[in-house]
Amino acid sequence: MRKIREVLRLAWGQGRSLREVAQSLGIGHTTAGDVLRRAQQAGLSWPLPEALDDAELERRLYPGNQGRMRQRPEPDWNQIDTELRRHKGVTLELLWMEYKQRHPDGYQYSQFCAHYASWRRKLDVVLRHSHRAGEKLFVDYAGPEVPIHGNTTGQRFAGTTSRQHDTGGLGEGGQGEC
Repeated sequence: MRKIREVLRLAWGQGRSLREVAQSLGIGHTTAGDVLRRAQQAGLSWPLPEALDDAELERRLYPGNQGRMRQRPEPDWNQIDTELRRHKGVTLELLWMEYKQRHPDGYQYSQFCAHYASWRRKLDVVLRHSHRAGEKLFVDYAGPEVPIHGNTTGQRFAGTTSRQHDTGGLGEGGQGEC
């Protein structure tokens, strides 16, 4: 609950300074000054009209959105997910910057990431394979090239380059998941 009526009573009704008003109500003096400035702009004076309740007083001083949720353009999450998977080096931040160029009033980066993560959690990512134990070998590419280093010295082997790494394993009967 805002302390608008109390700010106005202490400042206009009792002639207190902004700092005294702020200290007695436990708010910042800039907040108290903002309330007084808004009240003057709204054409209010002390004493306030009897018919003016707290909700109407707040509406006059803060005419903004009045509780309506702001509608922001929703990104195409399928396209964003596809771009992230398709192109090496594409990040969520790059995709957000493209989104903000198209929709300047769109989500800020933190909300963009939160909405994307929420969308991703709703996807079913399990792929079940039905087979007998040892019947199939599953091989998966494990990412970009990995440099080869000695296990005792930690030094890179002379004359070697990076190698791509694949992983593989035999799935159990009927329970293999990738």
